[in-house]
Amino acid sequence: MKRILMICFLTSMSSALFSQTLFMTRSGQISFFSKTSVENIDAVNNEVTSILNTGTGEVVFAVLVKSFRFEKALMEEHFNENYMESDKFPKATFQGKITNLASIDFAKDGSYPVTIQGDLTLHNVKQPVNASGQLEVGNGKLILKGNFIVTLADYKIEVPSLVTEKISKTIDIRVNCNYEPKK
Repeated sequence: MKRILMICFLTSMSSALFSQTLFMTRSGQISFFSKTSVENIDAVNNEVTSILNTGTGEVVFAVLVKSFRFEKALMEEHFNENYMESDKFPKATFQGKITNLASIDFAKDGSYPVTIQGDLTLHNVKQPVNASGQLEVGNGKLILKGNFIVTLADYKIEVPSLVTEKISKTIDIRVNCNYEPKK
């Protein structure tokens, strides 16, 4: 009887280990793009932390605002000091859920369309966000790519009248994260 219990215990433990539901990255990428007739602004952050729970569909992102890199140092300085006030609001977060989780087969390699709904907190303002993208499942890893639009006024990010022609009122946000099972 002890032997049967031990076999049942080991079987359940090994299946728990192999049915990993938490995936994580500390080197995800979030970039944004602002296009106007005067100037384009493009920035990227390669230090994004994110956790994806395949069991519940929950997705969480944390981004240090000062980790965005720009082509021009002056743009980066203005972004942090004048618009995002990075010293005052150092982090941006997203907490949401994959709404079409049932259509994703995490046991089968492939590419699956995803819709994610949640709350983006940026500049100390929380707003609901809907995003669409692709989730690639392969070799025990996940790759999430997606995009959504942010309106600066929704997050109380003010653009001085002197530069309104250089900065778009809406910003295109792109996400690209490679997840591995959380250990």
